[in-house]
Amino acid sequence: MTDQESVTPEDQPADDDSEPADADEATEPDDSQERDDQIEELAADLDERDPTDVAAEIVDLRETVADRDAELADREERIDDLESALKHTKADFQNYKKRAKRDKEQYRERATRDLVERLLDVRDNLQRALDHGDDLESGLESTLRQFDQVFESEGVERVDPVPGDAVDPERHEVLATIDADQPGGTVAEVHRAGYVMAGTVLRPAQVAVSEDTEADEDAETTDE
Repeated sequence: MTDQESVTPEDQPADDDSEPADADEATEPDDSQERDDQIEELAADLDERDPTDVAAEIVDLRETVADRDAELADREERIDDLESALKHTKADFQNYKKRAKRDKEQYRERATRDLVERLLDVRDNLQRALDHGDDLESGLESTLRQFDQVFESEGVERVDPVPGDAVDPERHEVLATIDADQPGGTVAEVHRAGYVMAGTVLRPAQVAVSEDTEADEDAETTDE
């Protein structure tokens, strides 16, 4: 073997253990560098603009901010005023309800007291009539007139139908149907008078109604 053919270990090519760099491990652009670039662009833009225009624009921006701050302060003050007014309104309404309730109770007490005071005179006259039995009838008639006067002063009207009147379902309470000379379906008898106050029925008049004989005869004829 010649020298040219001999190969020593040193002559063997060494294995390359190095691996290519992973593409995913490549560093991303630095944020700070990006900011620096933006600042440089802004600086370059400012260099190209008239400083007077820039100063005027800054003044306008400051005025806008000041106006917005003032507007916000006004709105906050308005909100405070409305909240305060709402609290006062609620308090006033509660006081009004209390006053209205108190006034209503006082009015009812006065009305009741006035009525009782007027009835006291009626009772006194009734007592005097009973004490003088020899003139009882005239005394009772006088007392009854006083009662009617008190009722009239309070706006109380007497409901006292007469036989032959049409039945009023709102003011009459029919207790029975009887055979009478009055037209059928009309009032035949009055058992108790009724009373109305300010359009409201305090109690209905109790009546008996005449039978409708003609209707009964027609019904019998139809059955035949």
